[in-house]
Amino acid sequence: MKQLTKCFFVSDLHGRQEKFTKLFSAIKEEKPDMVFMGGDLLPSFYSSGDAGEFIRSFIGGALYKLKRELAERYPSIFLIMGNDDPRIYEEAFISMEKEGLISYMHFKKKLNGRYIIYGYSCIPPSPFMLKDWEMYDVSRYADPGCIHPADGSRSVNTGEQAEFGTIQKDLQKLCDEKDLSASIFLFHSPPYCTSLDRAALDGKMIDHVPLDVHIGSIAIKRFIEECSPYITLHGHVHESSSITGAWKEKIDSTWCFTAAWDGRELALIRFTAENPSDATRQLL
Repeated sequence: MKQLTKCFFVSDLHGRQEKFTKLFSAIKEEKPDMVFMGGDLLPSFYSSGDAGEFIRSFIGGALYKLKRELAERYPSIFLIMGNDDPRIYEEAFISMEKEGLISYMHFKKKLNGRYIIYGYSCIPPSPFMLKDWEMYDVSRYADPGCIHPADGSRSVNTGEQAEFGTIQKDLQKLCDEKDLSASIFLFHSPPYCTSLDRAALDGKMIDHVPLDVHIGSIAIKRFIEECSPYITLHGHVHESSSITGAWKEKIDSTWCFTAAWDGRELALIRFTAENPSDATRQLL
């Protein structure tokens, strides 16, 4: 009988050590084959030096211990950053990759067994000032109340990318395969106008213009519809599943999951790569 590939997916832990600790305990106990971490991992209140230490000492230390204890059962861990994670700390995650603890996946792809893993961190324009992981979506448009990517602040200079790049163009560069039937995409942004990107913006207006309650990426939604990746993983909009009652959605043949959650618990999504329709979410 074909062995199933057991997967964990979490996102938007925002530096909460109790959530990381629950994840690490579940990894040690259940020994998944692959673990996906979908961005917004760092505590937003940390100063620059402390956040780097949080990555190296807390996350890196825990993963090093897991790798020593699990040995050959240590999972393949795929990680991206999110819009709340200053890009200046990217090097700390790259260092963890060099140590064999994770695969840092932004704008990368990697073959893992039968599956090709892709990663992409960027979200469309938001009201937040930090723009390290923000891009225009399909055009140089920003919704009312949102700050243009070129007008906010960045911890790392990306040159003209903020002014002229789009998520749509990035996805075209990232993925040139015709057959994505064995692909797993790790995104931070959810696809637009789905049950996964529903924000708590009901009745809110700016200059008498009602705000769109869906804040996901049009480019990611079109990519899913046109290219039919096998599985896509998302985060970013914490309250979406509380509002819609859904943390997964099927778009044509693609299974889409969000692990973002607005509660105190860790939202842990478990699925097998062979049978994503059987995925479960547990609030720990």
